[in-house]
Amino acid sequence: MDLKFLLMLQDFRNGAGDCLAEFLNKMTFLGDLYTTIAVVAIIYWCVSKKLGVFLMLGWSGNRLLNGFLKATFCVYRPWIRDPRIIPYGDAMSNATGYSFPSGHATNAGTLFGGGAVRKDFPIILRVALIVVVALVGFSRMYLGVHTPQDVLFGAGQSLLVMWLTFKLIQWLEVNPQKDWLVASVGIALAVALAVYAALKSYPADYDAEGRLIVDGKKMVDDTFRCVGWILGFFVGWILERRFVRFTTDVPLMTKLTRCVVGMLGLYVVTLILMPWIKVTLSGPVGAVLSCFVQMLYVTFIFPWTLKLLERRESTPLFIG
Repeated sequence: MDLKFLLMLQDFRNGAGDCLAEFLNKMTFLGDLYTTIAVVAIIYWCVSKKLGVFLMLGWSGNRLLNGFLKATFCVYRPWIRDPRIIPYGDAMSNATGYSFPSGHATNAGTLFGGGAVRKDFPIILRVALIVVVALVGFSRMYLGVHTPQDVLFGAGQSLLVMWLTFKLIQWLEVNPQKDWLVASVGIALAVALAVYAALKSYPADYDAEGRLIVDGKKMVDDTFRCVGWILGFFVGWILERRFVRFTTDVPLMTKLTRCVVGMLGLYVVTLILMPWIKVTLSGPVGAVLSCFVQMLYVTFIFPWTLKLLERRESTPLFIG
């Protein structure tokens, strides 16, 4: 039934022209991994540190669950299951790893659904955020890269995790000294996920000519990347809380400066340092370490740099 629904959408897409398809092709990037990281980083550095921590903590939980489910169920992408399904344009380029659950729906549920579960946000904003989550999820089906099950579970999972994260943040505000416990559990679960993904067996299906259809070891690369991001967040989060303690309660010009400088650094880390690490250390180690460094930059390295600049500058450019 799920594939029949995608074929129905594909027939409609082919008959409707590119207008709606191009809109949804752009909408899907709101759930892209690097879009999520960039937006959350800006919030964390420049808008609200508290909100940024909430989003990154919830995203870490969602990526942990998403990585575990992908490695466990090993669901093939729709076009592998049915060659009649032809994804739109270049949609396949950012559809990596196994299909269930949808990573884009999970990211959108984290970034936008995270605001929707907060009762301190205006109701009209919360409704608008849910609409964005729905559009991102629908775009994945309309483009032919995910089934309804992939999308619905990814979005539903992420909203539940963000609600639980909101409760956890409230508990941490009452028990701030317990942050090490939260970080320790998160790190332990990430390490356990890495071991699980590395040791388990994966489906090995072959076509009529005896060629392996899907290499499970490559498909599970997404799971190892999740491990790196999770480790990077929890290590950076604790280090920042212990040794940096920056604040976003700063003048507008300082926020703008942080945004520009921080994003330039993230651009260098993402496009230069991470590929170099992956080439130097191929396989799971490279995937984990590259994403660890990226998230550590967001949570600790750049905030720490701000504090160093504050000490050296005579003017309060980076007051923390």
